[in-house]
Amino acid sequence: MTRTRVLIVDDHPHAREAIGDILSEDESFEIIGFAESGEEAVLQTEMWMPDLILLDIHLPGQDGLETTREIKLKFPYVKIVLVTVSDNVAYLFEALKQGAQGYLLKNLEPGIWLEYLRAVASEEAPMTSELAMRILQEFSLQKPNRTAQHPLTNREREILDLVAKGMTNREIAKDLDISDQTVKNHLKNIMHKLHLENRVQLTRYAMEQGWI
Repeated sequence: MTRTRVLIVDDHPHAREAIGDILSEDESFEIIGFAESGEEAVLQTEMWMPDLILLDIHLPGQDGLETTREIKLKFPYVKIVLVTVSDNVAYLFEALKQGAQGYLLKNLEPGIWLEYLRAVASEEAPMTSELAMRILQEFSLQKPNRTAQHPLTNREREILDLVAKGMTNREIAKDLDISDQTVKNHLKNIMHKLHLENRVQLTRYAMEQGWI
């Protein structure tokens, strides 16, 4: 079994320990390091090259948003999940635009954490309805750019529409009567064609182009 190598970033030792305890319940995750600040997170990422970073938003000095931007610029392959006590959609949306894969509230049950992180690790994590609505609101007042050539197939456009609605891979597969793996492969192909990294960026780009 290939384990997901995780870096935990939080300035509170009890929080780092609590997150570590949650991950230790699932053998698919391997904790490779801890960091107390954004600056240290960047150094640890360069040193250990993790697959996934759990990053507290409110860090001293360089905050979670700045840290996300810097890490994704230097290490675009790394998946980042923001950890927060508040579901401030505006702030989280900005971080997701920088390339973060999602976010978790600290008060959620451990089982929900593990289910979500497994989905992130396998590139299947859906957007929340709040984020989907936020994207819709941001671009509803902008004039779509309909001059760009559409590079996607009809099936890929169908999947793109369902992703924008916040549906999971499993829900999309059921809706289109295809396998989960087929959906996953289509999404990889779509993101490769558009040079994007996650579902939020994918939906945002499609709306900018006036495709959905």
